[in-house]
Amino acid sequence: MPDQAVGDIIKNITEDVKLLVRDEIELAKSELVPSAKNAGIGAGMFGAAGYFAICALSILYFAAAFGLVALGLSTWLAFLIVGVALLLVAAILGLIGYSRVKKVKAPERTIAQANQTVTELKAAAQHGLAAAKAPQIEGEVVPRRQLP
Repeated sequence: MPDQAVGDIIKNITEDVKLLVRDEIELAKSELVPSAKNAGIGAGMFGAAGYFAICALSILYFAAAFGLVALGLSTWLAFLIVGVALLLVAAILGLIGYSRVKKVKAPERTIAQANQTVTELKAAAQHGLAAAKAPQIEGEVVPRRQLP
């Protein structure tokens, strides 16, 4: 391959970089999709917990109002029991949502692969520059001569 034209070499490098970028994007997708799913489920659980908490507060407000007005056990006690039950449901959903959101992780493999790629590209570029500056004999890079 030492007889390849510079244009062909650049074309090959461009195609390799495109392929590398596509592979990096696919790796990122494969890591982020499960995390995004967990985040979405956790956010939905937080939303449901908030909804039930608002419902519970509304019922607790009604229970307190009926309790103050009537001071009768059956009506406000019924509202109070329902309100406490809704708060328990909200607490359970909130804990489930929190545990799902906690499972969201950074795309560690993608970050590590990207860092490795950058390091390798830098090393290849430095090696290429060194090879371009060195004298050549029959297509092989010869180290510079040391003066005695």
